[in-house]
Amino acid sequence: MALFDKLKEELDRAGKAAQGAFDEGKIRLEAFRTRQLADKAAQALGYAVFRAKQSGSEVDADTYARLSATLATHDAEASRYETELDRKRQEAAASRADSAAASASATASPSSADSSTAAGAPPPEAPPSAS
Repeated sequence: MALFDKLKEELDRAGKAAQGAFDEGKIRLEAFRTRQLADKAAQALGYAVFRAKQSGSEVDADTYARLSATLATHDAEASRYETELDRKRQEAAASRADSAAASASATASPSSADSSTAAGAPPPEAPPSAS
């Protein structure tokens, strides 16, 4: 029965690891998409400033406010995703360290091996051969 408990425990741990990797991937994808939106907003702002300077004028206040607000929103959202991603990574590292410590303590328990099969025991002597 202990074998089945150990198997269930390992499957649960593997499932949690897979779910964590899936969640991290989703966050990473959202951060990437949001960063792309911020880049597009920055590009639009840059083009607006460039075109205005080329024509010898300034960007009108409404356009500048709209484009800079869009950029700030996307940038803040991307930063939030990246912070969440860092937190997930730290949680995963702590979880791996905890499970490594638990498995190390489980393997450190003394075994019930026979003393004659211990690593330091000399091999049995072979009987003399009759030639």
